[in-house]
Amino acid sequence: MKWNHDHHLAYCTNVHPAESWEETFRVLRQDVLSVRDSLREAGDCSGEFAIGLRLSAQAVEELLTGQRLDEFASWLQEHQTYVFTINGFPYGDFHDTRVKENVYRPDWTTSERLEYTKRLFEVIAVLAPSDCGGSVSTLPGSFKEFEADEDLIFSYLEDCASFVEELSLSSGKDLHLGLEPEPLGHFENTTETLAFFERFFAQARDPDCARRRIGINYDCCHFAIEFDECEESLRAFREARIRISKVHLSSALEFDPTAADSLSSLRRFEEPTYLHQVIVQHGQGLTRLRDLPEFYQALTSGELTITQGDRARCHFHVPLYAEADSPLGTTQQHVRDLLAYRQAWPDFCQHFEIETYTWGVLPTGLQTSLRDQIVREFQWVLRGDAEPYTSSSK
Repeated sequence: MKWNHDHHLAYCTNVHPAESWEETFRVLRQDVLSVRDSLREAGDCSGEFAIGLRLSAQAVEELLTGQRLDEFASWLQEHQTYVFTINGFPYGDFHDTRVKENVYRPDWTTSERLEYTKRLFEVIAVLAPSDCGGSVSTLPGSFKEFEADEDLIFSYLEDCASFVEELSLSSGKDLHLGLEPEPLGHFENTTETLAFFERFFAQARDPDCARRRIGINYDCCHFAIEFDECEESLRAFREARIRISKVHLSSALEFDPTAADSLSSLRRFEEPTYLHQVIVQHGQGLTRLRDLPEFYQALTSGELTITQGDRARCHFHVPLYAEADSPLGTTQQHVRDLLAYRQAWPDFCQHFEIETYTWGVLPTGLQTSLRDQIVREFQWVLRGDAEPYTSSSK
């Protein structure tokens, strides 16, 4: 939906299980329109409703077959909806299977990732309104454990930038790719992101094109987990002339690693689908753990030493309206800081997306109906007057 300052706000449909185009279109017809109708009934949505689309590699190929894309564009117009962004991070299955580090495969050292992303841009070039253009978000090159060849990453990204440039010129729309820093990604925090883009732009044959078409998908959850301050990070990116392609409005778990009740409560968030990286802040700096099981193992073995005053955060997306629920807390303040920055610097980004994809793996007692959760997240962003979030997770 159109937001003030000519911004656009959607929620990402990666929260809904769907891999084929048929499954994806069913989600749009049933679940997404149901969210829209609920927001309209509550007086929180008027005019066209924006969709943050997630398309798997299978779905995008099926959508680009025959007349389906034209038919989908007509459906969007008929139902007063539009698509301005696509989540192109997860390539394949994203629900009901072991995703973990596989979400980074194929990475940006492969032609498969490049071709998939180009196909997504072929879709968004048709669907995105001219006044807001279109964005696609993707992984931060690779995963640290893969020890990826960065020269290959740069080569494929530059190929993508040239492709997106041509599409932008032919469509008359501003199209751009956002790489999404994430804990233990090839680059994961503000410092590493600045260094990555400095190297990328320095080697690019056409650095101006690269700057126009390749930028950052700023995920609030991810930067908060790294203990980066929102305003400082965004100011650094602005000074480095790195484009903010899109913002993911998202929140993570925060906890006291010295408190037994926190550690006990956090165990309820262990689950086998997604990576839940843990970062501990202490006097010596930051310690990064790959997943919740590795965190607990490091504590038990003595490999990880915790002292009073240490803080920790976990990569588990929780609802935006979730406030501190002792003994656990959230990084909601980072989202508030982002929204305050948006008011001060309204031209820093035009695309915003609510992204709480973990609803299906939230512990028992935290789940409400998915539609109601999404509606409350919209209301928290738009109105800021949702009731404080409480649960039985203690």
